[in-house]
Amino acid sequence: MGKKSLPDPTKKSLPYWGYVELVTTDIEDIKNALKGEEYDTATRGHRHKPPARALGEGVYRILRHNPKKRMHTHLVYKLELPAENKEKMEPQESLNIEREGSFLIQIKNPEQPGDSQFQGLQEKRRAAFPAHLQGQFGHRRYTAADLPDFLNYEGCEFLLIAASDNIEEELGLELKTEECDQEERSCADLVRTFGEIGSAKPLFEGT
Repeated sequence: MGKKSLPDPTKKSLPYWGYVELVTTDIEDIKNALKGEEYDTATRGHRHKPPARALGEGVYRILRHNPKKRMHTHLVYKLELPAENKEKMEPQESLNIEREGSFLIQIKNPEQPGDSQFQGLQEKRRAAFPAHLQGQFGHRRYTAADLPDFLNYEGCEFLLIAASDNIEEELGLELKTEECDQEERSCADLVRTFGEIGSAKPLFEGT
């Protein structure tokens, strides 16, 4: 995400720009991307990038919504971890991660230039969609994430716009989550899949 957070749920008309950085079927590629690294730059000298930290785990869906014949798509999610009874949710609050959320999601046309608000990726880094996906844009700058296959391409740029923090009320959908014992870390898919690459304290303790 360009702003390093999800959209502010109190600003429901403000789009946040993001892009797909990595697409892979090899779990090792993801592990390597999440590790810390040391590197040198010409302008800022030696830099240290810490490893990723587990922040939230849950379920999500991408949905087609068609009220009054105005079709659009939503990205919705609901957290399983941190547990709902945690008093502190500092890391989640700092990145606008609510217990559940709904965003309008639009895909940017890679053949159209950026605008004054979102310059986007350099042309060479933009997604190269196959003809059946690129054709859905026509001459438009954005289209709905329908098909969701757009997101299977590195360099796919998208906009997220906060829609609601009550999915059931907005869309008539209840996301089913699994209960996870806060003390049993092996129940967390993130920890089970990636190990303790970085701290899992934000995931389990919400601090």
